[in-house]
This record gives sequence, structure tokens and C-alpha cells, in this order.
Amino acid sequence: MDTRSANQGTLGARRYDLDWVRICAFGLLIFYHVGMYYVTWDWHVKSPQAATTIEPLMWLTSPWRLSLLFLISGVATAYLLDRRGKDGRKGFFGQRSVRLLTPLIFGMAVIVPPQSYLEVVEKVSYAGSYLDFLKLYFTAYHGFCRGSDCLILPTWNHLWFVAYLWVYTVVLYAVIRAIPRVTHWLRNAVDRAFSGIGVLVWPIAFLAIARVTMISAFPPNHALAGDWYNHVTYGMTYLLGFVLAGTHRPWLALERMRWTSFVLAILGWAFLVTYVSMYGADNSPTPPYLLMLFRRVVFGAEQWLAIAAVLGFARRYLNHDNAARRYLTTAIFPVYILHQTIIVVVAHALKPVALLPGVEGPLLIVVTAVTCLAGYEVIRRVAMLRPLFGLPLASTERLPPASTDRLLVPQDVQ
Repeated sequence: MDTRSANQGTLGARRYDLDWVRICAFGLLIFYHVGMYYVTWDWHVKSPQAATTIEPLMWLTSPWRLSLLFLISGVATAYLLDRRGKDGRKGFFGQRSVRLLTPLIFGMAVIVPPQSYLEVVEKVSYAGSYLDFLKLYFTAYHGFCRGSDCLILPTWNHLWFVAYLWVYTVVLYAVIRAIPRVTHWLRNAVDRAFSGIGVLVWPIAFLAIARVTMISAFPPNHALAGDWYNHVTYGMTYLLGFVLAGTHRPWLALERMRWTSFVLAILGWAFLVTYVSMYGADNSPTPPYLLMLFRRVVFGAEQWLAIAAVLGFARRYLNHDNAARRYLTTAIFPVYILHQTIIVVVAHALKPVALLPGVEGPLLIVVTAVTCLAGYEVIRRVAMLRPLFGLPLASTERLPPASTDRLLVPQDVQ
């Protein structure tokens, strides 16, 4: 008997494989955002040597990395609610609001402003000091513009994920409180529908239809208001994670079809890279209409196929615990909060040195990772800083021995 199958797929077992997925997914953000500095796509600051060279690599994760984070967050929400039980769910909304909104507000006030300051220094040649900029930042100055493109202040930049996660959590919690049996119904339905090939077909169909019908009318803006395409895709994957947490057969299907998902995801990536090389990200020259629609279908399929492959391989090979997992599970949210500001500041500081991208890029990754982990070491030791970076108070962080750890879920999964 497969003991992993017996112990996984229910809310009573800790999913070490999903811990590792979350760690890798958030860690990937460092590589991705360093990449954003060197590609031609718009970002807060840009390398003088920005080029298309590594854009195919960026396309490896661009369609699906954020959807994966929302799916894992949905799983975490399921475990957190399950641990609290029916009697403890009344305090769930307040607890999650504190754990999410406190870092968001602090981040917008302290962590994000250096990004926006260096952005206006580089893009509109702002000559004021950082203190001068802060006065404009906190008074919602909207005069930093390049044509019709204006920087909205204050901003949450990369912390938009936290704001969206809080909104989805509020909506989900309200529905569960209003219709308690909806969770049981959804899990039974998904356990049946996703027990075989449906674990690939149904999410792909949903995401492809959303891409075809919504992306032109509601292009992503990460501003919460009007971001309907993102809400449909990220909201669905968050809900799917919540539902999948209480199922069994879909996880078996994901593991069984991991190679199928992987091969199809690679083929989808190859098509997207070829399409962009022919028509550009802005579709100039204009592609044939049917080809453009097919590209959207492939993009939607890619969003789920890559996630399915990641989840399948993780369940197969990463369902184990060690000291690194325990350390990084707690470290990853503070690292997420810090990483983009460190990238922007260090990249800007390195510009006078004029290093080659092949040297500067790896250096930027290493400096960012080391600085983030050093920051975490400080944060976790200072009680006042812990809630500002999404960590529980030290008194609530003590874990029982590993042998009794089966009913726990990572406390800091966001």
C-alpha cells in the first residue's frame, strides 16, 4: 500500500511537498524579478543593457508562477480553517486580516517607497532627495508621468499579491459562513471530476476561456479595481487550492500524469516563445486572428499544465521534512516582502560599476538572497518587527516534536 497516498489528500496530514512548492515558488521570484531588470519589458528600473536574450527563459514561468502561489495559498487557508474547527472560525477573519494587512500597510509605507523613488529618478529624471520624494509619496502626488503613463502614489508594487490574497480570503470566508455545506459539496464534486484526465481538462478549459474572452477587455493592472481577468484566474486557482486540500483522488491523478503535464507544458512554452519571436509581445505585426486566439488558448493551457506538473512531481519526490524546510517555510514571507526593494536598490547602485550582465545578474541574485535571509534573521529575533513581516509572535511559533506534527500546516503560508 502506498503510505503516502493514505496520508496525503486529507486535511489531517501535513503536506511537506506543498511546503517545498511554496518555498520554491516564492524563491523563484528573486530570479524572475532580477530577470525583469534585464529584459525589454517595462519594470521599475532597467539595465542599460536590457535585451531580449533571456526573455524565453522568463516565459518558462511567466504564465503560471502567480497562479501557483494563489493555489498554494488556497490550500493553506483550508488547513488554517480546519485547525481552528467550527468553534474557532469566528476569529479567523480578524486573525488573517492582521497577518496580511499589517505587512501590507507597513510595506507600502516603508518597504516599497525606495522602489518608487528610484523609478522616478530613472524614468523621469527626478532630482529631489528621498525625503522630498516621501512628502510627495504620502500626499498621493500624481505628477510623475511619461505621456499618459503616470505613477500612482502611494503604491503597493509587488505587495499587490497580499492585497489580492486578503480580498479572496474575505470572500471565501463570507461564503463559507453563509453556506457552511458549500465546502463539502465542492470537494465531493471536484474529487469526482478531477479523479482522472479531468484534473487537466477542466482547469485548462476554464483558464483558456477566461483568456480568450477577457484579456482584451480587462488587461492586468494589479490595481484591484477593474482587474477582472486577474480576479477570475487568480480567484479560481485560490478557490481550487482550497477545495483540493480536502480531496484525495485529484492528487493521485496529478502525480500519475506528471510527465504528460510536463511534456505538454514544454510544448506550450515553445509555441509561446515562437509566437512572441514572430509577432512581438505587442502583436506587431498583427498576427492572423485565429492564430492569436490559439495563442490565448495555449497560454491558458500553459497556466495549468505547468502547475499540474509541479504539483505532480512535488508529490512524488518532495514529501519529506528536514531542517531546511522548517527554516525556509517561516523565512519565505519576510523574504518575499524584502526582495524586490533590495533588487531595485542594489541594481541601481551597481549601474556606475558597469558590470557585464553575465556577471552582474548572478551577483544581484546572490546579494539579494543573502540580504533577504540576513534581514529575516534580524526580523525573527525582534518581537516588534515580526508582525510587520507577517510572522506570528514568538510565543505562538513553538512547534511540537516532529512525531506529533501531522496535524499542522505551515503557520506562515500566505
